Amino acid sequence: MTTKPSIIPADAALPSLANVKADETMLSHFIDWLGKLAVNLVVAALILAVTFWAAGWAARFMRRTLTRVHRNNPDPTLESFAASLARYAIVAVGLVAVLQQLGVQATSIIAVLGAASLAIGLALQGALSNVAAGVMILLFRPYKVGDFIETATRQGTVKSLDLLFTEIATPDNVKVMIPNSKVFGDVILNYSTHRNRRVDVLFKVPLKTDLVAVLKRLRERAENDARIRQDPAPMIEVTDLSEAYAQAAIRVWTAAADFAPVKTDLMLSAHLLSEDSARTDLPPPRPSKATDPSPAMPGEGEHHNLLALIKPRRPRKAAATAKPTGVEKK
Repeated sequence: MTTKPSIIPADAALPSLANVKADETMLSHFIDWLGKLAVNLVVAALILAVTFWAAGWAARFMRRTLTRVHRNNPDPTLESFAASLARYAIVAVGLVAVLQQLGVQATSIIAVLGAASLAIGLALQGALSNVAAGVMILLFRPYKVGDFIETATRQGTVKSLDLLFTEIATPDNVKVMIPNSKVFGDVILNYSTHRNRRVDVLFKVPLKTDLVAVLKRLRERAENDARIRQDPAPMIEVTDLSEAYAQAAIRVWTAAADFAPVKTDLMLSAHLLSEDSARTDLPPPRPSKATDPSPAMPGEGEHHNLLALIKPRRPRKAAATAKPTGVEKK
């Protein structure tokens, strides 16, 4: 009787049962680890997405809340800063939750941060100084959103105040981000704080031109310009005298919104009158841009700060004394 040929050679060594079981165990552990890792990654991604959504919602909630609280006197500066603070705080908490989901324990994070606090402080000293400067700007309020300011490098209108940066728009509409530490650590010129500003125009009058007539015509123009305050009255003076010309100056007070137009008109009038004091073709004054053209003392302005946001309530008006009721006589 013939036997069938075997596929497996007679001298081949078969794997032992223990090795097969060990390989199957390692493969099952690896598959379980991959499954747990995939689940953790999905949950971490969901936590991260919820964190960014919650950060945006918290920022909007802070803006709406502060808008309702300061309904009569809105403060965009405080709204922008508080919204930024809420956004960054929630993002920080969310990142810690993501690290915990990926297997990094909170105690380990605290230990690492504690051990590396000096290095982190040195590396982030610029960012921390910007945060501290932002808090100081919010407290003392040298400027607010909407003010036209000038720093050591730029000038423009303040658009927002963040934890790290102040955003301004230059007169030619260029967005500029300035670190808060640079703004607060240098000279700040705020052109929007006071309602009134003084316009100083220096001009030269040749000696061949009647200086007295030029100064008289300029005074009449200043007195007839509705944009120029008459209290204090316009002041005209001669500041220098040489062999070729006389230098004079006119100083008037006007609303902050009318500063540039008034200065331009006075410079043009002084130039035209310096050539001929009798000319009558001077351009008429332009209309005022000030929203409140009422007179005010020079340098008048409100100083806003965080400590002055809570204003005392106005006392209620005393109730009118009720008239004694009497019996009508028939």
